[in-house]
Amino acid sequence: MLDIKFVRENPEKVKENIKKKFQDEKLPLVDEVIELDKKIREYKAEGDSLRQERNTTSDAIGALFREKKTEEAEEKKKRVNEINSKLIDIEREENDLAEKLKEKMMVIPQIIDDSVPIGKDDTENVEIEKFGEPVVPNFEIPYHSDICEALNGLDKDSAGRTSGNGFYYLIGDIARLHSAMLSYARDFMIDKGFTYCVPPFMIRSDVVNGVMSFSEMENMMYKIENEDLYLIGTSEHSMIGKFKGQIVKEEELPITLTSYSPCFRKEVGAHGIEERGLYRVHQFEKQEMVVLCKPEEAMDWYNKMWSYTVEFFRSLDVPVRTLECCSGDLADLKVKSCDVEAWSPRQQKYFEVGSCSTLGDAQARRLGIRAKGENGNYLLSTLNNTVIASPRGMIAVIENNVNEDGTINIPKALQPYMGGKEKIELK
Repeated sequence: MLDIKFVRENPEKVKENIKKKFQDEKLPLVDEVIELDKKIREYKAEGDSLRQERNTTSDAIGALFREKKTEEAEEKKKRVNEINSKLIDIEREENDLAEKLKEKMMVIPQIIDDSVPIGKDDTENVEIEKFGEPVVPNFEIPYHSDICEALNGLDKDSAGRTSGNGFYYLIGDIARLHSAMLSYARDFMIDKGFTYCVPPFMIRSDVVNGVMSFSEMENMMYKIENEDLYLIGTSEHSMIGKFKGQIVKEEELPITLTSYSPCFRKEVGAHGIEERGLYRVHQFEKQEMVVLCKPEEAMDWYNKMWSYTVEFFRSLDVPVRTLECCSGDLADLKVKSCDVEAWSPRQQKYFEVGSCSTLGDAQARRLGIRAKGENGNYLLSTLNNTVIASPRGMIAVIENNVNEDGTINIPKALQPYMGGKEKIELK
């Protein structure tokens, strides 16, 4: 959410930003919020004037009674009552307008960084850099679910009976590989100086509204029936919510956290749920990184964070590339974002395994997260990035380490988490 003062002083810049995101239907909002803001400030000025008059009049009443000017004092009391009645109306109008202003402001997108490429959707995202040499073996790689099923490591049929489409059972060494990757990701980030956290897996609606846009919430979040609680779609939500309404000491910055959680997503929209495999499912597990920092340090942290994900996958011998998200592919709260994509030797193309974003002060403004500095309080910048989301990340490891006989070589970094095992064998 933008600062209304910024919108008031830079309406054309805000409109140009909306155009860059190809959301022209939101252009009228800029003039609407400026007009609402004007009315609110007029009501506020009128209210301040009336309160000052009330204070002056109230002071005069006592003096008039002492001077036995009863009739004049009673007239003053009537005026105070009139002012009180008027103030009630003004405050009601001011609150109603403020609520309307907030609703409209929350729909206006964050100002994107100048470096963001302009494009309508994810088809216009831009490749930045490749890491590692993509390899296509001289044998045909089966579909990842077929590889797992051949190793007695996946059962989607039973999950369909218990839970429906989009769920799965991982079994045996495949389940162990899944857990090993998450444990390694945890330790990898701890070694980078991040503090490990396990957050709540449900959050209230005021936190949801603070960390994401309404359209994202509708397409992603599962709501608990008859409760003001939602299942998290990523631990970033509850990790940022941890600081709701807090004033952080500047000397504690930056705050660097890495969090584990299960994640739950409706996956409503164009992509849908993948019936056969594990790439797009309703439930998965994730190791996330979250940073709260001074605004001037945000871009440095952004570049560090996506590079950690690249380093993580390269340590597992998975070739990856980074892809800059274009303006039309950015969620409304994001200033800049890039995806980390892993090489799929079966498809002979890259697929998304992580996403890194800097959101400026959008989440901090919505949730009231500030730092106390020498020159007063200021809003923090928030950033988030995927270390690994599994089973999606596991697919990349399996495809890049499967052998012609169907066995899977376990990357050296994961072997200590697999009891020293070097290969997943056929049963």
